[in-house]
Amino acid sequence: MSGLDPSTGSGRRTLDHPGVDPVLVEIVEGYLASVEMEVETAIGRTSRSPMIRDAHDYRAGIHDRRLRKLTGRSYSALVHPVVRDYPLETMRPGDVFFHNDVYLSEGGIGHLPDLCVTAPVFHDEGDGQGPQVVAFVQAFGHHDDIGGAVPGSMPSQATSVFEEGLMVPPIRLWDQGVPNEAALKIMTRNSRMPESLAADLDAECSACLMGARRMAELFARYGRTTVEACFDAVLDKTTATFRREILAKIPVGTYVWEDYAEHDGVDEPRLHTQRITLTRTPADDPDGERLVFDFHGTSPQAKGPINHCGDYADGNFLKKWLAPILRNLADTPERMAELDVNEGVVPLIEMRFPPKGTLLTPEFPAPTNARTFVILRLLGVLAGVLAKAVDGRMPADQETIRYTGVYGTDLEGAPYLMREVLGGGSGGRYYADGEDTIHVVPDSRNLPSEFSEARFPFVVERLGLAVDSGGAGRYRGGLGYEKHIRMLKDAHFMSIADRSILACWGVKGGKAGRPFQVTIDPGGPREREVDALADAEPVAAGEVIRIRTTGGGGWGDPLERPYDEVLRDVLWGKVSRDGARDDYGVVVTGSADAPVADEPASDALREELRGARTGDEPFFDRGPGYATLAAGATSAEVDFLR
Repeated sequence: MSGLDPSTGSGRRTLDHPGVDPVLVEIVEGYLASVEMEVETAIGRTSRSPMIRDAHDYRAGIHDRRLRKLTGRSYSALVHPVVRDYPLETMRPGDVFFHNDVYLSEGGIGHLPDLCVTAPVFHDEGDGQGPQVVAFVQAFGHHDDIGGAVPGSMPSQATSVFEEGLMVPPIRLWDQGVPNEAALKIMTRNSRMPESLAADLDAECSACLMGARRMAELFARYGRTTVEACFDAVLDKTTATFRREILAKIPVGTYVWEDYAEHDGVDEPRLHTQRITLTRTPADDPDGERLVFDFHGTSPQAKGPINHCGDYADGNFLKKWLAPILRNLADTPERMAELDVNEGVVPLIEMRFPPKGTLLTPEFPAPTNARTFVILRLLGVLAGVLAKAVDGRMPADQETIRYTGVYGTDLEGAPYLMREVLGGGSGGRYYADGEDTIHVVPDSRNLPSEFSEARFPFVVERLGLAVDSGGAGRYRGGLGYEKHIRMLKDAHFMSIADRSILACWGVKGGKAGRPFQVTIDPGGPREREVDALADAEPVAAGEVIRIRTTGGGGWGDPLERPYDEVLRDVLWGKVSRDGARDDYGVVVTGSADAPVADEPASDALREELRGARTGDEPFFDRGPGYATLAAGATSAEVDFLR
């Protein structure tokens, strides 16, 4: 039977697994996916907070006793820290473990609002040893408030993790089916939303225990030896598929790319570098055919909360976080959707981290609540370095998580907190436009307007697409959201967002998308722009908060986009007439319901725009914000950026 070193979860095989019925392997793989979905459905139906119940910012995962992630529809945290502190032999049926401590999570927890519960699965093989741990069911999600300096537990100006909320290392939250009331009292007492937190934790623990029972039924039906052989076969299939269909498309060689966070909430905006040196090793490499991700060249850790602890457990979490980007190299979109990312990708990726003290290797107690600025940027950095390796056959950039919200007291005088994760546009691809308003967390979504208006003291006056936000290109970037919220009572607005200066880059001649923007009282007497990192911007009753999220970058030369596709975008309200002229060189006439391209005028305009170009178009277009920040860099930083 094949396996992993249980202390590290590394990809080193110990023995070849015996042959198993391929039909049974498919049954087990489908069973795992079914249990994962059942756990997530149970959480969604029984939780209480809008972030979990309505926005669905959570996910489940199933792991084997060797700590390998078996399911691949979504990412999840790690079991490593639980097993580190509670050896398998000390676990009992009905136990549920809890943790959210960033620095004691082995890299699986990014910031304190991400709470993780883990239930071990037990099976009695009938060999006299009694029930033994054979797997784990885990739930991991973002919660409204876990304490700290500001509502929502994400202070934008934090300089220490101690300002960000309650840190809990792995603890036994349920002991043989009995909740630890003392621990629950401590956690809920530290939250501004104690009832929601208690209900969410109860939903997650109960769902994981249900999932553990379902998994125990699988082992009871087929036996431990057979089921674990199927687990090995599932992971081996992933390894073989990614080696055959993905690695084979990346030329052997070394490629470098970097991108930047623009601010950390403490210092003035500047370029915070995240760099990947990608090496694709040959098949005859002494250490095997693989991808090496080297993060040397990443900037020092920030004073503010944009740091991410990525180097623990040899980057085990980060490997599975970044690997979905590789699926874009699949032959078809349909095939891409079929490629799950489970522990089978781990043997194909090696990670090399810089010493402690960088954005990706911060030292305790550096703050981390806005770590999305780093961990999401790394997805784009990997996409960019792959684009260099495969001559642009990768999507342009996208940025899909930013937290916005309002808080105060409602019309009855009760305190409330509304937080929302709004998506953005995805990048244009070499074969199609980007998708509009996507969310990086599978099945997550915006808050329904009807629910929000019924629960909070505001009216959603508009929720639609942000016109012209997608980067221009032969294939246009997807559009972001535009949302207008009119407050019915004085409140405070909060935002944890990036890409308000830097834009999502375009590739292969495509243009960058529009950046994130928040305007309060647009068109009114007190119109003002709000910084993307804001904890408590006052908003008066009657004022509108206008939120525009990022558009994805474009792919290919926008002057090559066919006229009929530009007209379709104008008709659908995705591109304005000014945008059609300025970005695509298309002069649009006719009515709003029947736009027409003036082809002679458009042909002449496109020739004029081509003639105004000073030379070859850059492979990447970062947008005007990059030039602004690069111009303000010190000479040492400029040398470094080269």
